[in-house]
Amino acid sequence: MELGLRGKVAAVTGGSEGIGRATVLRLVAEGAKVAMCARRGEVLNAFAEELRKGGADVLAIVADASKPGDMERFIEETVTKFGRVDIVVNNAGGTGQDPFEKVTDEAWQRDIDVKVFAQIRTTRAAVPHMKKQGGGRIINLNMVGAKQPFAGSFPTTVSRAAGLALTKALSKEFAADNILVNAVAVGKIKSMQQERRAAKTGLSVADHYDRTGKTVPLGRMGEAEEVANVIAFLASDAASYVTGCCVNVDGGMSGVL
Repeated sequence: MELGLRGKVAAVTGGSEGIGRATVLRLVAEGAKVAMCARRGEVLNAFAEELRKGGADVLAIVADASKPGDMERFIEETVTKFGRVDIVVNNAGGTGQDPFEKVTDEAWQRDIDVKVFAQIRTTRAAVPHMKKQGGGRIINLNMVGAKQPFAGSFPTTVSRAAGLALTKALSKEFAADNILVNAVAVGKIKSMQQERRAAKTGLSVADHYDRTGKTVPLGRMGEAEEVANVIAFLASDAASYVTGCCVNVDGGMSGVL
């Protein structure tokens, strides 16, 4: 299927690893120009250089999604280089989960900064450009726990639930400007975070993935590329009548739609 992304400009936060990296690769493969940001400059720049050697037109910006000003700078530098921004993928964030009584004010604030304010800031910076050019796409990464919170899932499910409300409200507010806003709620996806979790439990990565995958109805953990496929669809011409939607990419794990 031709997705109509050739020549479009995408800005992807948290683009150096996992779902962000897979999304950058998919968008580049579709012919998009891609700006990406992450905190770890060495990893980010190595990835960007690898892409450029393959002929991709990419921009790498070292930025911290939790810091005021960094996301605005990321969008403005994207527009300065490419002249526009058609797609924003708000991917930055982690999956820290603890019992309620263990979570400090500082942990709450950092989680909200990374998962809620970062999405607010990139969107606020991108919307004026999208309005001027006649539309755009915003895709917010989320998690299935936002729809179905569970014990010991603080602060992340609360922050992610706010992200769902943000997505829906933005979709209503900017529909008349042809700015489509959607979310992707992921389940158990293979990632560096999962590998770090395996190391903490003393399991090999393969054993951790196998054990965790057995808890998923499809019987396996998801691949980052499978999430990137859905993101690319939502960014594409094929999704021109889809807004205010949250798509579960979870192998059937969630108990809610």
